[in-house]
Amino acid sequence: MTSASAPGPATDLPQHLNIVALETVFTGLPPITLPEPHTFSLTVYERTRPNQVAERLKDADIAIVTTVVITAQALEACPKLRLITAIVAGTDSLDLPACKARGIRVLNASGCNVDAVAEHAVGLYFAARRKMVPSMQQLHQGLWPQRGTIIHSALTNGEAPRSCRDETVAIVGYGGVGKRVSALVKALGMAVVVAGRKGEEASVPAGRVPFWEALAAASVVVICCPLAADTANLVSTAEFAAMKQADCVLVNVARGGVVDEAALLVALQTGQLGGAAVDVFAVEPAGPATSPLLAPAVAASGLNLVVTPHTAWLAAQTKANQHAMLLENLHGFITGVMVPERIRA
Repeated sequence: MTSASAPGPATDLPQHLNIVALETVFTGLPPITLPEPHTFSLTVYERTRPNQVAERLKDADIAIVTTVVITAQALEACPKLRLITAIVAGTDSLDLPACKARGIRVLNASGCNVDAVAEHAVGLYFAARRKMVPSMQQLHQGLWPQRGTIIHSALTNGEAPRSCRDETVAIVGYGGVGKRVSALVKALGMAVVVAGRKGEEASVPAGRVPFWEALAAASVVVICCPLAADTANLVSTAEFAAMKQADCVLVNVARGGVVDEAALLVALQTGQLGGAAVDVFAVEPAGPATSPLLAPAVAASGLNLVVTPHTAWLAAQTKANQHAMLLENLHGFITGVMVPERIRA
């Protein structure tokens, strides 16, 4: 990984550092090392609930995390904490303003999962465009021998599915994942438009299309943007109405809170959308009690809805990247040479 100088090495660090890994269930840990003369003790937890964070980090100098929520209140009980390093790209579970106010450096693993997430997004597109879930349901119900054919299960509004060369993909969020999705779908023959920021239609950068125009032009919309105050429920009722293609497919590999799940379900039920495929949910871990998309009635309804349990990131290369970046972040924090793109606070 390319490194660049950040504002100097960490000062006033004790020679012996207490490192606490709060949740190793997702990625595990590589063998930890620190630059000399620093030594360390390491406490590892497989899982940590938010109400356990303060107690487990009360004596920590460094925390290693994935997705556990760390609030400003929890940080108040952690007077020694100097670094939170996330083994994942997303840091929306961390109170970044509170970390900054307390002088806690936050580093992430930006870009660790770009290939995996982009490839998963393309897989979700094919599953939704080809209506694989409704077709599988009818197969399991034994309808093929009863009816002689169930090809209608792959039709949208009575029409056969588009080929890749007939697709226009609008990409919402053009970071590492968005750029990789763009390259993959272009290689498949699809046209690509990159959506500008919503609300900034008058100042769209070169190479991008105003947000609403991108939605109107798209036969596929891929959501790749991070969850932030300005992207919460970024896509809801008005945005689904703006997707003019009757067979339009939505793919969300960003964060669940970017798409209004209730509005998405209505758009599918009313035929406003041709299909949807989501890997992320507003509340995770997700289940029928927390997401309308996972209600038993929805699963049995034959809707063209593909769901996966936030596994787009999962790949051997992602894990290798995460472990390498974790060690780089630990060493970089101590020496003051950090990758700027990974600095979140």
